[in-house]
Amino acid sequence: MATRRVIPQQVRGDDPVVAEAKNRRALGDIGNIASLLPGVEAGKVNRPLTRNFRAQLLENANKKQINVAKKLEAVQRKTRAVVKPPPQQTHEVIVISPDTNEVAKAKHDAASSKKKVTYTSVLNARSKAASKTLDIDSADKDNDLAAVEYVEDMYSFYKEVENESKAQMYMQTQTEINEKMRSILVDWLVDVHVKFDLSPETLYLTINIIDRFLSLKTIPRRELQLLGVSALLIASKYEEIWPPQVNDLVYVTDNTYQSKQILVMEKTILGCLEWYLTVPTQYVFLARFIKAAVPDPEMESMVHFLAELGLMHYDALKFRPSMLAASAVYTARCCLNKTSVWTETLEFHTGYSEHELMDCSKLLAYIHSRVGESKLRAVFKKYSKAERCAVALVSPAKSVLSSTPAP
Repeated sequence: MATRRVIPQQVRGDDPVVAEAKNRRALGDIGNIASLLPGVEAGKVNRPLTRNFRAQLLENANKKQINVAKKLEAVQRKTRAVVKPPPQQTHEVIVISPDTNEVAKAKHDAASSKKKVTYTSVLNARSKAASKTLDIDSADKDNDLAAVEYVEDMYSFYKEVENESKAQMYMQTQTEINEKMRSILVDWLVDVHVKFDLSPETLYLTINIIDRFLSLKTIPRRELQLLGVSALLIASKYEEIWPPQVNDLVYVTDNTYQSKQILVMEKTILGCLEWYLTVPTQYVFLARFIKAAVPDPEMESMVHFLAELGLMHYDALKFRPSMLAASAVYTARCCLNKTSVWTETLEFHTGYSEHELMDCSKLLAYIHSRVGESKLRAVFKKYSKAERCAVALVSPAKSVLSSTPAP
């Protein structure tokens, strides 16, 4: 058994300094050296971390950081002073042209290109191109919905794509329906359109949907009316704020079809047409061309009367919607004996000359001449009322009929 070292106790009366030194050496031997912080020499006692001492340490650390930041800033200044961006080289362009007019024109074009495109500048450009044509959009320059700055571009686009949505002649592929059945269907749809008080856009889109569908798919005769009422439902949903309910359409068919049949046919039509409903119909062009004609109420009603008569006739499908609309305006002006039948303004905005419209106008005039003999009276009754100036009672255009061949 190991023996412990006996440390003699301090004898009273001994020198207190000597005794204190002995005690400190003993404490140092116990292990205070191992408990010292790194960087503190052995045998030295750490100074207590008081508030004043802590503040002094923080101040010293801040001074070091400030000195480092100053050195970095000085280095960056030297770097910026050494690396300077190269001076921009200026290229002098010398234009050699003996023609002073060309120089003046170039300066004028450069100055005008910096100008902001305004409504006035657009109208001036159009007026130069249209020479003596009237500005039909001047009254709508403050109407944002009229989009007068873009309307010419819009109608140019419509004329480019109208053939894509134009129905092809299809009766040769239909085995159970004929032209007369189509006319009966359109006449019935005109009557339903009036009863529901729908917009003109709905009627034209309905006929467009029917013809496009029939040009793609063969249907039996018993489903022709179902096709018509389903097309009317689709067009109403597209154009109207409050479209008719399916039950209302079942009622107008005298319960020939059920609601489910109409909805199934609606889905079939949309799938066949690939949901392509945004098309420039004849009414889109009618709105523009009637405006170009500067019409009175009687002439406007006459144009719509002739256009809807054309909807009923199968042979009208061979003409483009824009040509049908322009021909309706031309034929209406001939019926009402306008002094200038086809003005430069109409030719500019429609894009058709009087000669180009003659074939289509002859067809419309012929249909008009036979309307009194027809048993299909929906369009005739619609435009025989005083609210539409009773234009159905006006005699057909003799100037056009004089050279109309019998179809």
